[in-house]
This record gives sequence, C-alpha cells and structure tokens, in this order.
Amino acid sequence: MDKHPKKLLVIIAEAVLEKRLVADVRQAGAHGYTVHDVRGGSDYAIREDSWEADRTIEMKVICDAQVADAIASHVLTHYAPDYGLTLFFSDVAVLRPQKF
Repeated sequence: MDKHPKKLLVIIAEAVLEKRLVADVRQAGAHGYTVHDVRGGSDYAIREDSWEADRTIEMKVICDAQVADAIASHVLTHYAPDYGLTLFFSDVAVLRPQKF
C-alpha cells in the first residue's frame, strides 16, 4: 500500500471565525477541510455553547507542510491577538495524495 506523507493542521477557534478560516484555508491552497462544533474548557475559560459568541469549532486540514505552515502563520498573525485559538500539527499518511 502506497502511503504519502502530509501534515494535519488542527485549528480550535471561536465559531465566529469559521467563514474567515474557510476562506483563508482555500486561499492558501488547501483542497479541503473538516469543521466540527466542539465544547471544552481550561483553567482559563469554560465555553458552554450557550450563545453564538460562546461557540467553538475545530477545523482539520490535511495538506502539504508548506501550506499548513502558511495557514498557521496567517491565522496567528490575523486572529490570535483578538480571538481564542489553539493550533497544532501532526504527521499523517494518506492513501490518495491527489485529494490533498
């Protein structure tokens, strides 16, 4: 089985950013993404999902490392100063590289 290395970029962000993040990911050259509504908390904040500004999303993007780095850099520069964000990378292997 031929496996092809890619990067998984996960962005956990305030839901108000979803449309902007989708546009940013596509502009950076990613071919697709997945978005889920999520809930959670930390020692600093608990997000209860009780109103629009309290919702959180998790966006997953599988792409080339350069694209993942470009997306993360853009998100940190443009949104981190004003919004709650968590970003992380993982190495993944895909079976159909043309999709990514």
